[in-house]
Amino acid sequence: MAWPRDRRIRPSAARRRALRTAAMLDELVDAQLSLVVGLAEPAARRASEYLAALVMLGQAYRWYAAGWIGRRELHRRGRECMAVLDRMTRRPEAVRALRHIGRF
Repeated sequence: MAWPRDRRIRPSAARRRALRTAAMLDELVDAQLSLVVGLAEPAARRASEYLAALVMLGQAYRWYAAGWIGRRELHRRGRECMAVLDRMTRRPEAVRALRHIGRF
């Protein structure tokens, strides 16, 4: 079934919120980029992967505002981004154990 053309365009309030969110994510990434340059290579790689996940989330918000993806797909991508960021911030169990041993 073909969707009517007017259904693809987001209501103005939802569109504005999505575009504001995308702009906020862009500002966050832009502010952090200058800090990534000064990091050592392994840390810079991790930071750039973290920022890339935020860029992809901002792109999803823009696509939602344009009507290219729906609300469910936006939520799925948001959950996926949060899962990626969560995995990146976790430390392996061995590192936690060594850090704990070092406190004695």
